[in-house]
Amino acid sequence: MAADVSSRESLWRSYRFPLVLLASIILGSVIGVVFKERAMVLQPLGQIFLNLMFMVVVPLVFFTISSAVGGMLNMRRLGRILGSMFAVFMGTGLIAAVLILVTVKLFSPAQGVLLELPAAGDIGAVSLGDALVRAITVSDFSALLSKSNMLPLIVISVLTGACVSITGKDNGRIATFLNDMSMVMMKIVDIIMFYAPIGLCAYFAVLVGEFGPQLIGAYGRAMLIYYPLCLIYFVFFFPAFAWFAGGTPGVRRMLRYILPPAVTSLATQSSIATLPVNLESAARIGIPKDIRDIVLPIGATMHMEGSVLAAMLKISFLFGLFGQDFSGAGLYFACLLISIMSGVVMSGMPGGGLIGEMLIVSLFNFPPEAFPIIATIGFLVDPPATCLNATGDTVSAMVVTRLIEGKGWMDKFPEGGSTDGTEKIPEALADKDGGKVSWG
Repeated sequence: MAADVSSRESLWRSYRFPLVLLASIILGSVIGVVFKERAMVLQPLGQIFLNLMFMVVVPLVFFTISSAVGGMLNMRRLGRILGSMFAVFMGTGLIAAVLILVTVKLFSPAQGVLLELPAAGDIGAVSLGDALVRAITVSDFSALLSKSNMLPLIVISVLTGACVSITGKDNGRIATFLNDMSMVMMKIVDIIMFYAPIGLCAYFAVLVGEFGPQLIGAYGRAMLIYYPLCLIYFVFFFPAFAWFAGGTPGVRRMLRYILPPAVTSLATQSSIATLPVNLESAARIGIPKDIRDIVLPIGATMHMEGSVLAAMLKISFLFGLFGQDFSGAGLYFACLLISIMSGVVMSGMPGGGLIGEMLIVSLFNFPPEAFPIIATIGFLVDPPATCLNATGDTVSAMVVTRLIEGKGWMDKFPEGGSTDGTEKIPEALADKDGGKVSWG
């Protein structure tokens, strides 16, 4: 009997906060259904939570990445992490793209859709070269302090950490400072999360109250394809990736700690705003600190399986809407490539992806009137897409850990890890491969 009570208490401790978040979202959805547009009065409460997350994300990204890279004594480990990360990102993106391509071929999202084409604004020509320059660089240092320029911030964070590590032992104080600031930022996130139930409840009330009816309008068929597909991907593919990463225990850990980032991303519609919660969940799963502090911030900007699914949906929707033939190996290859590319260039901000949508319109020579059509689709699919984007980062970090640490990594890195730097580091791993393989 005592063992059963202890087990129930342990289960409650593990799932208490995710259940509170889930309950707050359900309550917010009910408020939105009942009060409809009047629920907009709660918008400030939800916006406060979102703004708090955005306020902390720039210093959080800088300090977590630079401290993780700067703490490495062996740059080979950094190279292995980055190489494995990009391979996993491309692999999962390709899987998502193939899945949605097969789905839209079986169930055309534009079948029977008759829409009045709204007038489009002036859409400038999209240059891939210009998009690349804007994606990874800024023209002034002050622009790095904006959440709108996450990839340039990541680039300078990696360079800063690498230079700290390369210059050697003389900069120990700098490395310590970066690590300490990383822990301070995570503690700030811990405090912000006390407000999360209120913020998420208000955010969902506004979301459902204002935009819920649009899901049953002219875009309903596309949503009936996309939403269930996202659920299938979350329920079947993420556990499959977690199983590859750590077998059945890996699936258990993923399911135990994935709910907080999932519900946060659904409500905020932002991978970047979900990043602090993702980092905490990754620590609880047991993903090593240097891996999670590199993979998750980068993934929040350039690993977006949900956006890959959405890009293919938009392409096939436009082909059907304008009566064009959606077939042929060459077209399929181009669609796969553009879907993956769109998932990379889309930002992690709410309502983001406009650059990717412009690319779709311009590269397939659709008329300018097509842009507001897929922009509307992008808005409607944003919540589940962001959920897959954000939670996929954590699952991918598990796979990267499997590639770096081997099959037995879960025995070396127990679950329930702390984010404040107090967790014990196994002596056998303290200087493995010439690098600091701590996870706290």
